[in-house]
Amino acid sequence: MGKSDLWTKRVFWWAGAYGVVALIPNYFMETRFGMDHPPAITHPEFYYGFTGVGLAWQVAFFIIAKNPVRYRAMMIPSMLEKVAFGAAVGVLWMQSRVPVLFVGAGAVDLALAGLFLAAFLKTPSE
Repeated sequence: MGKSDLWTKRVFWWAGAYGVVALIPNYFMETRFGMDHPPAITHPEFYYGFTGVGLAWQVAFFIIAKNPVRYRAMMIPSMLEKVAFGAAVGVLWMQSRVPVLFVGAGAVDLALAGLFLAAFLKTPSE
């Protein structure tokens, strides 16, 4: 295992761990979220759907971390997943449609997208 392999494994493992820690509380905070960020959630299927899809991606990150060379192609949708949220939050913030708290989360995702890109470029194709 080369130095770049270890770095890539760590990037994806820590991204997955961060995501799990950030997303799991959503399952217990729907009411609180509505109070902190009114109005209350009127479409819980989107709220829980976002959380579930997000957690599924964390599992994908852990799988990539196990064998980056084998799962290198999965790094491309991983980058898209991170850019999709980060860019959306950036646009919404510029339109004054999300609080600044979300800008931090979006920035983390954009930073992870950059790390995923670096990992993709450093990882040899099989």
